[in-house]
Amino acid sequence: MSYTFSKITDMEFDEAVLKTTEELNKEGFGILTEIDIRETFKNKLNVDFRKYKILGACNPPFAYRALMTEPEIGSMLPCNVIVQQTEKGVMVSAVDPVASMVAVKNDELGELATEVSSKLKKVIENI
Repeated sequence: MSYTFSKITDMEFDEAVLKTTEELNKEGFGILTEIDIRETFKNKLNVDFRKYKILGACNPPFAYRALMTEPEIGSMLPCNVIVQQTEKGVMVSAVDPVASMVAVKNDELGELATEVSSKLKKVIENI
């Protein structure tokens, strides 16, 4: 089982970040965190790295339901979406919440993960 949904686009990197954010917003997700891996590695390790951003996406109603169902599930939130430069183009990937929930033995949470998964798949498809 794959743990992400991915798509390679011919968009420029910054355009792909913007489009990904817009598509996430359409599905009710906001960006809580944005981590620029390239910048962080340059500042902390003095190494060059490809363009790579991690967007911490959160859909508050789903997050609330998840936390009410499983109090420690916050350790797996928010849903990470990455935008990275590859040799083939800019790749956008989202975590598959269903794959993430395999370790959590909670049927109600599994149903919720399926709902979130369908929204994240739609985001990737619309990139």
